[in-house]
Amino acid sequence: MPWFVKIETGIVDKATFDRHVPAHLEYIKKLNAQGNLAHSGYWAELGGGMLLFEAANLAEAQAIVQADPLIANHCVKYQLHEWRLVAGNLLT
Repeated sequence: MPWFVKIETGIVDKATFDRHVPAHLEYIKKLNAQGNLAHSGYWAELGGGMLLFEAANLAEAQAIVQADPLIANHCVKYQLHEWRLVAGNLLT
């Protein structure tokens, strides 16, 4: 399956954002249980983060992103890209 990356920037205050983090983490667990090999994290300097995951195609990737609680609750703006691994080995 192709890899996709959602690069995000926070657009709400930290308290609002933090209210939706538990649901986002549960969503990541669900994606992993479904075989999407999702990896989520934030930038050390704060203000945004990234979700790396597998999906069958761009349409499925867009649906996955739209269902993310951070998107559904308007906590971040994002860009979605298909990512093509050139070198290295992703661990699951």
